Parts: sequence; structure tokens; C-alpha cells
Amino acid sequence: MESERLKRFTELLLEWNKIHNLTGAKTASEVESNIDDSLFPTTFIKEPSSILDVGTGAGFPGLILAIVYPEVKTVLCEPRKKRASFLKYVSMELELSNVEVVKRRVEDYTSKSFGLISSRAVTETKMLLELTSHLQDEKTEFLFYKGEQVFSELEAVNLALDYDIIEKNHRNYLYIKKVL
Repeated sequence: MESERLKRFTELLLEWNKIHNLTGAKTASEVESNIDDSLFPTTFIKEPSSILDVGTGAGFPGLILAIVYPEVKTVLCEPRKKRASFLKYVSMELELSNVEVVKRRVEDYTSKSFGLISSRAVTETKMLLELTSHLQDEKTEFLFYKGEQVFSELEAVNLALDYDIIEKNHRNYLYIKKVL
């Protein structure tokens, strides 16, 4: 079921991308590479109680995580209309009852705290922690998909963090287990 949904997601993204330019990934192999990038952290994070993905864009990583964690409530926070519309369409098409698409900026969204807050290529770590402060508690973990700037970003964070950085294919996966 999971592999069928990922395959269908790839087809839908390529179809919509021709008209709406949702992502730079223009071929099936490029989309699959983004899927692999989104999925890799599932090898080292624990299954979250809930997920908030900030700036989901074309579905990476939030929609992909929702597919592999079908029992986990997942909120995809995406302020841009065409991307939010795509995410809603795909969620219905793939029958992802665990997904809620919120078309607004994360700082304007209110909810109870989340088990995991994820984000890929949105803003620096300090800003992500600040923008989501009203959506986290002492149990919230964070998964940020970063490039080489992750090390200087961490120096700018004025909080003590319990974290790991796992590197693969020029990507740094910043997994914050606790804000101390």
C-alpha cells in the first residue's frame, strides 16, 4: 500500500508540476530522490505521536512522512495557495485520513503541541524554533532537513539542545530530541 501511494504521489506531482511548477523535480527519478530524502530519517527517529510539517511545498517531507506513518496525525502547514491545493488533492486521492492541510503561515496557526515538528529548506534553525514555539512542549522533537549551514545555524541558537546530525548525500538531518 505504501509503495503504491508513493508511486501515485510521484505521478500526481509530475502531472501538476507541468502546470503549476510546484518543485524543481521534473522527472520521476528526481521526485523519487526527494522521496528517499524525506524517508531516510525514518531509519533513526522514533515514530512520532503527531507531526507538523512547516512549509510542506510539494509534499517533502510532510506528505511522505504521512504516507509511511498512516496512524500519525499529520498537519501540513503551507501558506501558498497552489501548493496547499495540491496537498489537499493528493491527500484525498491517496485517502490519507491522517492528513490535514493548513493554508497559512505557521506563526498564524494555533493548535495543541506536536510530537514532531519537521521542515525542509524553510529558514534557519533558530527562526524555526521561534516560529513554532507556540506549537511545542517539553516532549516535542524536531527534524530539520539542512545543508552544510546547519553547524553555523546551531551556534546561533541560544538554547541548550540534545540533538544528532546525521549526514547523507550532502544533506544534514538535524534531529533535536530535546530543547533543554
